[in-house]
Amino acid sequence: MSLVLRCSLTRSAFLLFFLSSSFRPTETEVVKSVSDCSDFLLDQTPPQIPNILKNGKILDQNRYKPICQTYQNTRTFLTLYDTTERIPVFSAIKFVIDENPGKRPRNKKWMIEPQLENESADKNMRKDNRKQGTYNHQASNSDYKNITIFNRGHVCPSTHASSQTAKTSTFTLTNIVPQVQSFNGGSWEKMETCTKCFMDTYCKNNNGATEGFVVTGAKPGNNKLKDHVNIPSMMWSAFCCYSNNEKVWLAGAHWGENVPEESKDKYLQTKTLKELYQEFGTQEEDFNVFPGTKCPLETTVTKFYPNLDMSCKCPPPTFK
Repeated sequence: MSLVLRCSLTRSAFLLFFLSSSFRPTETEVVKSVSDCSDFLLDQTPPQIPNILKNGKILDQNRYKPICQTYQNTRTFLTLYDTTERIPVFSAIKFVIDENPGKRPRNKKWMIEPQLENESADKNMRKDNRKQGTYNHQASNSDYKNITIFNRGHVCPSTHASSQTAKTSTFTLTNIVPQVQSFNGGSWEKMETCTKCFMDTYCKNNNGATEGFVVTGAKPGNNKLKDHVNIPSMMWSAFCCYSNNEKVWLAGAHWGENVPEESKDKYLQTKTLKELYQEFGTQEEDFNVFPGTKCPLETTVTKFYPNLDMSCKCPPPTFK
């Protein structure tokens, strides 16, 4: 083989390698800014979270890490993660309908985010922690072992994910908080089911496709699971969408205390965005899940609940 031909083949091989590397889909990412993964936010606008996130800027970038949750090279939702308390501040997802939505994974192995640990300066400490099954900057499976009162509570629920890939991606410990079992499987689960049913029915964009935006978060409490993972005192969730059928923007909000529930008939009352913002805002800082959007602040969607199927588990009309 001539030298010219050999060099030509070498250049061709290098070009092929460069192109394949350049267009290789990205893996799960801890990114620099929430705006780097803004497709899961309404109008690509980040929430305002007092003392954490303001005007799209993370106030303490060493503590709070935005994660583009990714599985099988597909970005599925966004999480802003608190590496000190080892729970999400919030997770956000764009609610759509997939032709093959898949089912909730069973016996799924819970995942972690390796990039959070790569930022630790002490490599020996990281190695020791891996052996013990614990991590410096996030929760681990060992934190939830032999625990009876709490379980792994999804922040972004798998039921709001549009495909099997997206559902599986929610089973990461960066999307989980210690949640009281009866609360997680009680009024909180009813709320998630009602919200999904409502969006399925009413959240239709101008093209007639289902589209809604959901942001769910946790308020840190004063106690920790195994002295390692913060146990939230409250959980909150808000959704907003345009309804082409009703020709209006629709929104609703829910929150509840992370405490045991004695009654299986308990529901979370659907509130307005304004009420949510007043509950979690401070005198110095605003709390706003959908800033700068057309989401209504002072109306709820409860008037539509009687039109939904009973399986939607929405609060009955007599509920107060």
